[in-house]
Amino acid sequence: MRLEEAIRTRRTHKAFHAEPVDRETLDALLELARWAPNHNLTNPWRFRVLGPDALEKLKQAAGPEAATKLDRAPTLIVASMVETGDAVADEEDLAAAACAVYIVVLAAHGRGLAGYWRTPDVLRHEPGRTAAGVGADERVLGLIHLGRPRQERPAPERLPTAEYVTYLP
Repeated sequence: MRLEEAIRTRRTHKAFHAEPVDRETLDALLELARWAPNHNLTNPWRFRVLGPDALEKLKQAAGPEAATKLDRAPTLIVASMVETGDAVADEEDLAAAACAVYIVVLAAHGRGLAGYWRTPDVLRHEPGRTAAGVGADERVLGLIHLGRPRQERPAPERLPTAEYVTYLP
């Protein structure tokens, strides 16, 4: 799949087949993330692929109502970034880590996988962060849901470039 086609056809999916993404594919996707642009090569991103025990702990921290959403996809990856305490560096690292997450989601799409990037409430609080192994010096960027899609998703309407681009003299 060509890059521009991947960008235009990637969709958020919330319905997946049951089989998890294999380790080799996950390793390849997460290896690509390291090529995200990042100032001074800080490599601020962190990814934690949740196995069954970690997922169960996260579901317990989430509570029964929220836990059902954690079962949507067969493979879940917690994405975070290490914070330094320097406001400028942390701002740049946040952008870099977000790029790394998007690389994973886009590369997954290029391999025929579906993805869903969201930040569930459980990862905003200590019990969920602990269950997912997120350190006190990290900011959570979200939870990446991955798997084989169960349906096709049409392209939503997007703003025309004239709505968000300005050429200054």
